[in-house]
Amino acid sequence: MNEYRKLVSMKSDGSENDIESDIERSLKQLQQVNSQMQTWVSSGGSEVLSHTLTRHMEILQDLSQEFFRLRSSLRAKQQHASLLDFRDFDRASFDVEEAADSSDQSFLKEQETIIRSTGQMDNVISQANAALGALMSQRSTFGGITTKIGSVGSRLPMINQILSSIRRKKSMDTIILSLVASVCAFLIFIYWLSK
Repeated sequence: MNEYRKLVSMKSDGSENDIESDIERSLKQLQQVNSQMQTWVSSGGSEVLSHTLTRHMEILQDLSQEFFRLRSSLRAKQQHASLLDFRDFDRASFDVEEAADSSDQSFLKEQETIIRSTGQMDNVISQANAALGALMSQRSTFGGITTKIGSVGSRLPMINQILSSIRRKKSMDTIILSLVASVCAFLIFIYWLSK
């Protein structure tokens, strides 16, 4: 990534395609490793491993965002350079008329608009990747909680009995409270009619 950052800051020499493919391959491998870690953590890994997985997912998200940002910046520089080279070639080779110059200007403005929208799309994609990483982290966390609760419930059947008795007591309290409120409302209604 450091080499790619240096290459983006300097003038490109055509070697960026190899570095880009290496970075993309490395990011995909990191994504696969994170997925395997997530499967392992959700099947009963410790809390320390869960925190490690979260940190690795954040690192992957940061690297992906930086790579997309650097790549869009490099593409914008390359397109800008090619447009400038094209305009210099045009002026050196031909007598450019006023109408042709205005069409070049409109072409440049259109290219800038496309570059801007491409950058915005890259931002949206990086935000979507960030949201996906957060959702995957939450999914692994909730999956781990569900399996741990299930394992605790299977190990200690007394807890299930206690939880069911609490639920029964809560529903009984709700029924009693409803009856008391109904009786009070009925008595208030009778008192109001007797006046």
